[in-house]
This record gives sequence, structure tokens and C-alpha cells, in this order.
Amino acid sequence: MWGLYLGLDMAWRDHISCLIVESDSKLLIDMIMGNCNIGGVTPTLVRRIRNLLALDWQVQVRHTWWEENISADWLANYSISMSPFSCSIVESPPSELRSLLFDNLFGRLHA
Repeated sequence: MWGLYLGLDMAWRDHISCLIVESDSKLLIDMIMGNCNIGGVTPTLVRRIRNLLALDWQVQVRHTWWEENISADWLANYSISMSPFSCSIVESPPSELRSLLFDNLFGRLHA
């Protein structure tokens, strides 16, 4: 959830006007889109994400299956090797990620 919030915040601050957000967490998507009853109390981070989504920009939020989101999973695991609480921008994907991106582009799934 923090990754979604920080990614949206970074995109907004970088003046991105149109964004597609995909997550393999159906629960997360349902929570931020208001399709999930979370006991009548909205967690602060969910409210912050909703506030970012309500700003003047176009953001599509979609659920995707893990098998279709393998590149994001690779990046999440890769980030564990980075310094905590730092932000790194990958301008050119590492070769391991590049092959996953090409597979995704051409519709090849990984199990």
C-alpha cells in the first residue's frame, strides 16, 4: 500500500497527467476504490491514496493477475537490495527485467 501511495505521490509531483496503475492485490484495489467494507473506518493511508486519485489528473486503477505483473514483482524484490527509505529511478531496465518486460509485451505469461 505504501508503494502505491509513494508512486502516486511521485507521479503527481513530476506532473504526470495520465497514469495507469496496476496491482495484483485485489483487496488493495477494492479498498482504495471503495468497493470493500473495512469496518466503517477508512485507514489513513487509504484516505491519502484516494485524495491523490481525486486530484486533477487521469488515473486508471486496475487489478491484474500476479502472472501478468511479474515485472512489478521483480522490481519489488529488486528494491529489497536497495538502501531502505531511498528512492531510485531505473532509467534503463536491468537485463533480467528487460526479458520479463518483452515477455509481458508479447503476452507470454510466467508461472
